[in-house]
Amino acid sequence: MRRFARVLGVVACALALSATVPVPLPPTSVPVLLVPGWFDTDRDLAALRIRLISAGWSSDYVESLSFHDPTGSNVDHAAEIAAAVEVLRARTGAPQVDLVAHSMGGLATRRYLLDVDAGRVRRVVFVGTPHRGTLTAYVAFGKARDEMIPGSPFLDSLNARPAVPEGVEAITIRTPMDTAILPGESATLEGYQDHQVCCPTHAGLLRDLEVFRLIRRFLSDGPGPVGQ
Repeated sequence: MRRFARVLGVVACALALSATVPVPLPPTSVPVLLVPGWFDTDRDLAALRIRLISAGWSSDYVESLSFHDPTGSNVDHAAEIAAAVEVLRARTGAPQVDLVAHSMGGLATRRYLLDVDAGRVRRVVFVGTPHRGTLTAYVAFGKARDEMIPGSPFLDSLNARPAVPEGVEAITIRTPMDTAILPGESATLEGYQDHQVCCPTHAGLLRDLEVFRLIRRFLSDGPGPVGQ
């Protein structure tokens, strides 16, 4: 009877631990392309890439992009995304990739998705992206400046179409402390799950642990129920 009681005690303890300790999410076998924002490079994506690899993604499956002209046109950046996606697909043999885009990189990502076969992309995370422009574009420079001004022909043409093609899942992540995206609601997309994280800066979104947890969960499990 004492042995049986000990067994019951072990089982009860295990059940209690399983109820209180979160089970780690499994890594995904879908490769991930990280896309930088205005004036940024792959160095600004380093912390996010390291966290994804530490969470179980193979280092060959996580690629960080640097644009030839970090302040250039989103149309040109979209072509560079297209090339990077094909290199990543060829290297891994995977039919689809996931995209995580920060800031203006999300606009280039949406421009890329307008012309690409949707079957190449599975999920997209927009992190602090000015989908309807930002007032800070008035003090920016490069070809991208005019494209990011609210009401620009580029944004109007982009927003006249669905944000992502049918069959592609997407979420937005933003911070109330974002002084680069004004107004802050520009970082949301109607009809797509939005997550507001308190309170990293615009650049800090790429290093914030809660932001990473949201990205990891979405890439592993999808958007989940509305409100989560």
